[in-house]
Amino acid sequence: MKAWSILLAASCLLNLDARGAELRLGTAAVPINPPPGIGLAGYYHARGNEGVLDDILAKATVLDDGQTRAAIVVCDLISMPKWIVSEARRLAQERTGIPGANIMIGATHTHTAPVLFREWSRDETDGGGEQLSKDYSGTLPKLIVEAVVSANEKLQPVRISVAKETENRLANNRRFWMRDGSVGWNPGKLNAQIVRPAGPIDPEVGVFFAETSGAKPVPVLTFVNYAMHPDTTGGTRISADFPGALSRALALYKGPDMLTMFANGTCGNINHTDVHWAGAQSSPREAARLGTILAAAVFKAYPRLQSLINTGVLRVRSEIVKLPLPPYTPEQLEQARLDVRTARDNTRAGFMKLVRAHRVLDTAAREGNPQEVEMQVIALGQDVAWVAWPGEIFVELGLSVKAGSPFAHTYNVALANGTIGYIPNKSAYPEGNYEVESARVAEGSGEMLVTSALRMLAELHREADASSTPRR
Repeated sequence: MKAWSILLAASCLLNLDARGAELRLGTAAVPINPPPGIGLAGYYHARGNEGVLDDILAKATVLDDGQTRAAIVVCDLISMPKWIVSEARRLAQERTGIPGANIMIGATHTHTAPVLFREWSRDETDGGGEQLSKDYSGTLPKLIVEAVVSANEKLQPVRISVAKETENRLANNRRFWMRDGSVGWNPGKLNAQIVRPAGPIDPEVGVFFAETSGAKPVPVLTFVNYAMHPDTTGGTRISADFPGALSRALALYKGPDMLTMFANGTCGNINHTDVHWAGAQSSPREAARLGTILAAAVFKAYPRLQSLINTGVLRVRSEIVKLPLPPYTPEQLEQARLDVRTARDNTRAGFMKLVRAHRVLDTAAREGNPQEVEMQVIALGQDVAWVAWPGEIFVELGLSVKAGSPFAHTYNVALANGTIGYIPNKSAYPEGNYEVESARVAEGSGEMLVTSALRMLAELHREADASSTPRR
């Protein structure tokens, strides 16, 4: 009997060793509203800022399996410049001990956020180069770190549950095959020349839920992953757009102490505009409608949450991918300089001229050096993984990663760890139009990122398999 007790105790210890320590998780949110006077982001011209409609936040979640800690941060901002990420990681590592490489920092892509200083040519046309914008951008690393530090201080044992819901009537592919054989971009509502969408959407609503592990569980986090441009609120006031409305709706059900963190999926060619409906779709009320519909998908997912009995170990991996630049000629460079200096045309043709000009200027500024971007994966056990993408990624690329991922719940986090703008899939390049004309990388670059992500996901899953097998 004594020998059996010893064997049973040893077996339990081996299984505990395979699982890792109990998972702890902490969350925090810090306001990042800008001071008055900073313009709004998201367009190729300066936009005024007439105050705050609803707060924008830096939201952080820290995970700790007893051996590894990692942090995921999402900010209600248009993008996440690489220099802000680098400084925030450095400061966070100093204050918390979490390795900078284990921190993922993304943006929701709201178009009613302050314009940031990004170190690219558009800074001079949309206000990003103004001193107010530079000063505000300089405060962001410290505010992000505040959120990480606070979340790290609130680490507590949690139970994790996951679910998926389908919402296929909210998002729309904004590229369409037209009757003349071209591919249109945002061609307008009730346009009789539209034939059909030129690509898919990603209808999956991913839900990652954490609650305290005591006898009376308390909700701590609902992480929501969905792919759709937040360019809905409109106007000239600061707003988190529909992700803010989502957070408010879930708080009414789960309580204000639970953090709702929305991470945008691969939404480069996805928005909310229903071209078959004549209704206006740009207003705070429309943002509230969209946030409510997305919240309803989460509400439907809550009863079907599946507990991760064995959360497994936490692992992080990243790699730098060198993406080739798009071609341009000396004549195009000269024309680009002229077009930016003399931009006065407010027509769509004038807009596209400006789009092409900034692409050429930013490409030339690299002096032949490839775009060096980071792909990062944070994995939890054998079931959950977050993939960080460095820009506005076409949905086809994100769907490819989900299809090939060995993790049942794979969350694409776009505009994370730096942003280089649009990254279309290969077949979109010959189709042309806005996103392709804007892209600072050459054809095939998106597929290079898919390859990188799938390689890291496979490696991390193999490691999770090995660690889940009790040693003999």
